[in-house]
This record gives sequence, C-alpha cells and structure tokens, in this order.
Amino acid sequence: MIMEDTFAKTEIHKPENIVYKKTDLMVDRPLSYCPGCGHGTAHRMLMEVIEEMNIQDKTIGVSPVGCSVLAYDFLNIDMLGAAHGRAPALATAIKRMWPNHFVFTYQGDGDLAAIGTAETIHACNRGENITIIFINNGIYGMTGGQMAPTTLPGMRSSTSPYGRDVATMGHPLKITELVAHLPGVYYVTRQAVHTPNHVRKTKKALRKAFELQKENKGLSFIEIVSNCNSGWKMTPVQSNKWMEDNMFPFYQLGDIKVDGKLVEKKEIAGKE
Repeated sequence: MIMEDTFAKTEIHKPENIVYKKTDLMVDRPLSYCPGCGHGTAHRMLMEVIEEMNIQDKTIGVSPVGCSVLAYDFLNIDMLGAAHGRAPALATAIKRMWPNHFVFTYQGDGDLAAIGTAETIHACNRGENITIIFINNGIYGMTGGQMAPTTLPGMRSSTSPYGRDVATMGHPLKITELVAHLPGVYYVTRQAVHTPNHVRKTKKALRKAFELQKENKGLSFIEIVSNCNSGWKMTPVQSNKWMEDNMFPFYQLGDIKVDGKLVEKKEIAGKE
C-alpha cells in the first residue's frame, strides 16, 4: 500500500503534470507582513513575471521607506533602498546608467503620493523608461495608521479619528489618473490582488509593463489597490469586503491609459 501511494505521488508530480508551481525567485523566509496583507501576493506576481521572462539577472528594484521597503527581504533580485519618496529619482539614475536593464520601483501611497509626489510627477513627465508599482491601501501602514493622501472621505485613521473631513483635510489624491495625462507615461492601470481573478489581471499588467520597458516605450504605472487590515482595524476578511464596498467605487479598477492613449471608459471590476 505504501509503495502504491509513493508511486501515485511520483506520477502526479511529474513536471508535465504540474499545472502551477511556486516561483524560485522568492526568498524562503518568515513573512513579516501582517496576516492578510496584499504585499506578499504582489511580490509573488512580480517575481513570477520576472522568472517567466528570464530576466532575473537584468532586473533592479527600488523600494523606499514604509512597508514596501521590506521587499528586499523577499525578492531574489538586485534591490536598492531609496530615501523616503525618492525611488523614481533613483530608478531614473539606474536606468540611464544601465538602459538594457529592467528597472522598477515598488512604493506605498504615503511614499509615492505624499513625500514623493515631486519625484513621481517629474519622472512620469520625463517619460523615464521604468515601471512604477504603486500599492494603495489608503493609509500609512508601517508608521502608525495615519491619514494618507489617498485616505477616503470619512475614513478613519490615527490622525483623522472622526473620519477624513475634506473641508479641512482636502480630497483624496487620485495620482494615478493625474499621471495618466502626462505625455511621457505610456501605460497606466489600476488592479487588485485579493481574489484569483484579480491576481491574474495584475500579473498580466505587470508582464505588459515589463514588455513595454523592453520596447523602450516610456513609463508604465501600475496601481494595486490593497487592504491594510491592521491600519483599518479589521480582520483580513472584513478588510477585503470593506475594500470592495468603499475603495473600488472611488479607485475604479481597470486600464486608464493604453499604448499612450487614455481609455475613455474604465471597466469596474466589482466583487469578482
């Protein structure tokens, strides 16, 4: 009986029978993100694309301050740390020094859309041939759950305990739509990673961005709307539901700019 079981498992695990395997480009170490966080899934999709394109030795990532800085713990590629908000500037220098390498930034909303707004806007306006990956969870996750530029109206945070009041705190910044209007930006999309269907769309978008970089088309900007159950004070399941009900209607998923042209009508992903 034992021999039969062993034989059966051996047959099942033949390479030609494997439908889906884990990428070899993720470093095997204990996960330091909060349970339910979308960063881990985003990391894996990114590394799967790099592995499938066979560009591990030609890819350089830049991660600045915040939860995104932990990317260097898990991504088995060359990674550099940037000062808070300065990832696009550092990525610009790297790409200009090594134009045949694939260069990307991996940034959170507080980093990219607050202290790093200038670097983000000007790198996009110059049309640097890099990929910017933007994780938007509407809050400062690592530093205490403060209100971010992307925090929704009425959304609570440690610095807006009664909810964001747009009269005194301003409106949420849709920086992805903003950069889409810059001529140097070639591809802009907003995706998510909380369901298998959304994961597939995000992976497809990442692959497209790297292919466009290979073709020297200009800057690609990928926003991933994710949760922060710790900052939102919710369970992972509750936070995903809240994200669908509140984040997605405001930050609508889908392509915003394709092949250098704005998409007139975006498809809202909804609860898939």
